[in-house]
Amino acid sequence: MNWHTRVTEILNIKYPIIQGGLAYLAYSELAAAVSNAGGLGQITAMSLESPDKLREEIRKVKELTNKPFGVNYAIGQHNRPFEEMLQVSIDEEVSVVSMTGGNPAPIFEQLKGTSIKKLVLVAARRQAEKAEELGADAVMVVGQEGGGHLGRDDIGTMVLIPQVVDAVSIPVMASGGIGDGRGLMAALSLGAEGIEMGTRFIATKECVHANDLYKKRLVEGSEANTVVIKRTLGAPARAISNNWTNKILEIEKEFGNYEQLKKYISGQANKRYIYDGVEDEGFAWAGQVMGLIKDIPTVAELFNRMICEAEQIREKWAK
Repeated sequence: MNWHTRVTEILNIKYPIIQGGLAYLAYSELAAAVSNAGGLGQITAMSLESPDKLREEIRKVKELTNKPFGVNYAIGQHNRPFEEMLQVSIDEEVSVVSMTGGNPAPIFEQLKGTSIKKLVLVAARRQAEKAEELGADAVMVVGQEGGGHLGRDDIGTMVLIPQVVDAVSIPVMASGGIGDGRGLMAALSLGAEGIEMGTRFIATKECVHANDLYKKRLVEGSEANTVVIKRTLGAPARAISNNWTNKILEIEKEFGNYEQLKKYISGQANKRYIYDGVEDEGFAWAGQVMGLIKDIPTVAELFNRMICEAEQIREKWAK
């Protein structure tokens, strides 16, 4: 079956499937596995301590795959400059840079004169239009079902994707609530030319930095076991529901400010759960796709299953 879309063409990949940035989790093992399986793997840049650490991680990926991969910059979620980190991607001649959580204009400016493809994660039609205007090669559009940081408008993927497809001329990738071949085909039928998955890739063998408890929660939980925190800060984000997130919501309900919330929503609290498995003292991002996750396959097994499901659907449609 031919999986050629503008996304596969622009990114030079076999299947139009992209692995999300996944703060503190998207490193060389996972990125290389996704790229080797035919998708686009990514490293999370701003979770790394220094430009040297990023360079090291990029070179590890190059040792593990000769396929294209990307580096993701979560520019709105880390209070430190990204310029030196971005220069590493330029120097190492990375194929793709994606950006989330902030104004991409400064990144685009620094990438001028390079052949690096630019992807922007957006959560609203107006953001997609702005990304296209600035020079994005494609947009990844996340609906409110997604894990991690979302849009403020609570628009689901099924409604948001067609809106953005109608509004921009660059390729659109659907994100949020997608975890199998059915989600891939649904996205394509909405006019998207590819998908981005985050939560589903955490529950794989190659996501080695996620502890077993986190993966167990993803497998055993349902879509009802997620909650949106940080709404009062104007940065809504979906996480696994637990006592820690309940405390966050209590503080928010009492109109608590950032100072009151910061220790609960910090990167350290995130890492206590996802690295150490101390779920009573931290939180973990996850989308509603939890309800579709039933196992922890290798990335290659996940891809094979998704493509098989998608091809069966296309055969059914052809009849």
